[in-house]
Amino acid sequence: MNGIASILVVDDNPKYLADALPMYGYDITVAEDGLEALKILEQKEGAFDLILLDVMMPNMDGWDTLKAIRSNKKIKYIPVIMITAVSEDQKIVSGLRIGADDYVVKPFILPNLLARIEAVLRRCEWQKESAPKQEINKNVNIDALTPKEKEVLALVAKGASNQEIADKLCVRDVTVKTHLNSIFKKLKVSNRTQAVLLAMQINLIN
Repeated sequence: MNGIASILVVDDNPKYLADALPMYGYDITVAEDGLEALKILEQKEGAFDLILLDVMMPNMDGWDTLKAIRSNKKIKYIPVIMITAVSEDQKIVSGLRIGADDYVVKPFILPNLLARIEAVLRRCEWQKESAPKQEINKNVNIDALTPKEKEVLALVAKGASNQEIADKLCVRDVTVKTHLNSIFKKLKVSNRTQAVLLAMQINLIN
């Protein structure tokens, strides 16, 4: 991405990241728990490109902090990478469904974290670049989507895979693909990311 990325590190023991990340060109702000992080995000709206969020913290843990971020319209779109000592797949998947963009399990090696930071920031840039192209599509007829298609799109926005959507709706995987193709055609987009972005722009989904 262009320019220096600004990262909010939310960790009750932030010294390692606070010392290491500036050496790789990142501007770092530190919060030592979730409550402090939310206060900083409110005071410095629009100042951060990414949040590194530890799970185990006093006062407000990472999961509750993530929920608060995703429920706040002003900051809900800031990408978040969770840092956790918990390696159970189910908890990690739950975090992704709450709204985490990626996760790193402790103990981690710095190159792994740096690669994930770069990947998340790169995806964010792609989304920003694709957004202006979708402005012309704001006049799409949202009523053209069937209730089932809207349900599928809402599940896509939560990060569900085709198989997970099929299981949730008790249909076959091929039926989900048919719904998605119809959604893409009606919204005049070509992929899942564009469909979700446009749906958010026109308030079709929250």
